[in-house]
Amino acid sequence: MYLSTEYKTLIKIKKAKRGTLFFVENFVKIANAKTVNKALERMVKTGELQRLSKGIYYRPANSKLIGELTPNIETVVLAIAKRDKARIVPTGSYALNQLGLSTQVPTNFIYLTDGSARKLIIGNSRITFKKTSPKNVSAVGEISGLVIQALKTIGKDNVKFNEIQHIQNLLKKEKHTRLEHDIRLAPAWIREIMIPVLKQLKNEQS
Repeated sequence: MYLSTEYKTLIKIKKAKRGTLFFVENFVKIANAKTVNKALERMVKTGELQRLSKGIYYRPANSKLIGELTPNIETVVLAIAKRDKARIVPTGSYALNQLGLSTQVPTNFIYLTDGSARKLIIGNSRITFKKTSPKNVSAVGEISGLVIQALKTIGKDNVKFNEIQHIQNLLKKEKHTRLEHDIRLAPAWIREIMIPVLKQLKNEQS
């Protein structure tokens, strides 16, 4: 029995839980990109899907309190990285916000990546993936990787004593093996901030 592209696409979508993100590339085994795109756009018109940005869709999830839920920026970024098999790391004001070094809620999210450079707009937010060398996305610690980028954003001559204290307290939550790895990736002045924490963690392990 012949099944239309739209019907086969819809079957796959309905098997996924609500809130799941979909890219055109998820359906390349069903039909070519142009045909799939048309099918997805028809589903947007029927309300089965919502279009988040060009080529990015999601199956709406609902909350009894606030109604329809839109995937957050982090969910979208991680899904793109997974699709592209790319490594990413937040930088700029977003890295500062993530570490509690800034209370400013960013609308411009900048990520370094070893994948493709790209820009996309989601609602009022702009996401930028900046192509960089593999070294800059090689950190294995979630906290230590953010710390390196945040300190680079602040700058050697602008970082304050209370910011260093805050960062060092955060680094104590990092696994010492990951911190030891990531220190090698940092500029010399950032290593000086991170090394005392590593020594403390190692002493606690011994």
